[in-house]
Amino acid sequence: MSTVTVLRATVGPLPQEFEELFRQHHAFVFRTAYSVTGNAQDAEDVLQTVFLRIFRREFPPALRNNPKGYLYRAAVNASLTTIRSRRHQVSTSEAENLETPVVSAESTVPDEMRRKLTDALAQLKPRAVEILVLRYEHNYSDAAIAKMLNTSRGTIAVSLYRSRARLKKLLRDRSGEKS
Repeated sequence: MSTVTVLRATVGPLPQEFEELFRQHHAFVFRTAYSVTGNAQDAEDVLQTVFLRIFRREFPPALRNNPKGYLYRAAVNASLTTIRSRRHQVSTSEAENLETPVVSAESTVPDEMRRKLTDALAQLKPRAVEILVLRYEHNYSDAAIAKMLNTSRGTIAVSLYRSRARLKKLLRDRSGEKS
């Protein structure tokens, strides 16, 4: 069931402006959330959360002035919240999996790497994650990121450098814990 269908079922007809905003940006918000969470179900939850929050309130001025930037920031923040809350939960299916031995370590390498990256991203500041995802997942240039986030290109370049360094350190530290 799509987010629009869920919204129609719960709150009635949607204003034209909201429907247009959703149509134009839902794929971007989903891709951003998926980039951060690494999970399609979590990304769908983030997508619904972001648009439900907007629907329940009046459109903020920042959303009208820079919809892509606003939605991007909302998606990253909601994704980080999802990741952080997931770390504090242990589902019953995960608890059952702990008792089952792993058959092949090679089959879990990509999942393990993704989990490490997701955990490391969760430890960064939201602004750093925003910039990293825009640059490496959405392939925006420093100048395009600066325009979207209303800052200078130099600020973006410095932030990218520092964020990459911090991310590398976090990943190295996590690899050291397992060895």
